[in-house]
Amino acid sequence: MPPKTRLLLLLLLAHSLLGFGQAKTPADFGYRHLRMRYQRDTVDILVLSKKGEELQRKPLLFLAQGSLPTPLLLLGERGPYPVFVFARPNSHYLDNYHLAIAGKPGVPVVANTKALQPNFTYNDPRTGLPPVAYCQRNYLEYYVARNQAVLRYLARQPWVDARDISAVGHSEGTAIVARMARHPGPLRRVIYLNGSPLGRLPIIMAGLRRSDADSAIAENELRHWRQVVANPRACDCTIPNDSNLNLASFSETQSPLQDLLHSRIPVFVGYGTRDDAVGQNDYLRLETVRAGKTNLTFRTYTGLEHNFAGFTNGQVDYDKWHWDRVARDFFAWMKTH
Repeated sequence: MPPKTRLLLLLLLAHSLLGFGQAKTPADFGYRHLRMRYQRDTVDILVLSKKGEELQRKPLLFLAQGSLPTPLLLLGERGPYPVFVFARPNSHYLDNYHLAIAGKPGVPVVANTKALQPNFTYNDPRTGLPPVAYCQRNYLEYYVARNQAVLRYLARQPWVDARDISAVGHSEGTAIVARMARHPGPLRRVIYLNGSPLGRLPIIMAGLRRSDADSAIAENELRHWRQVVANPRACDCTIPNDSNLNLASFSETQSPLQDLLHSRIPVFVGYGTRDDAVGQNDYLRLETVRAGKTNLTFRTYTGLEHNFAGFTNGQVDYDKWHWDRVARDFFAWMKTH
């Protein structure tokens, strides 16, 4: 083989191997990756749009991420997990909406699941703990103010219909969107899914009280709550547990219940009857009637748990997801509210 030919083949092989080993980006999977500054932080935003219509002006649905330091885009052995559990890149909902989500502080946007904890959370490889940037900002007021800044930024984009912006939250994300509903800014409506209207601690207690074996742990939680109340701004990033700042902010007296009762924009409240917070959500429903509130719409999902999964032989069956049904309900509601 002539030397020039051999050199060309080696160069082509090196280029091929280099391309194969390059880290994947959100764009490789159909997501736009935007960045903005908030205070001293860089905020990562992923946007999902219909292919070819990325710059077409449409309403926007913003997802407030739930708890835990989880990267936005998870790459598994079979490919990427959907960033939006209710809408994949080929979803028909993208005909009418752009979808957006902001990442957690200090957490990578994209990560291979093999490099994460079993629950897909990210730890700083140097410390084995969640990133300090995440720990210091992992509280309600930060997420609310940051998300409001994100919505103001997105509302200025020419491809966003600034008159039609909605926010959806699930689990911990519900406390965030409930506060945003109270102070809506550019928000037109909110979707609140399987939240805890009385705050985080009651839902923790409800889970522990289901088992007599967890009674001692429940008592420890109540004792720990005394420490939290005594020092609610404490934030120790050298331990893996949630800080006092986090627990206090998500269990404060200005709970989601009060935020929703003071909201004036339309709110969709959806919850499973097998979720630990079902009693809290029923209580929220009773209080809205007592207060004469008419801007909240309720949907119950019989037999479904916190993640809208069903049960088989008394056990949660994650092959029986009902997110499609839930999404169909709140997207239809959005058209009429």
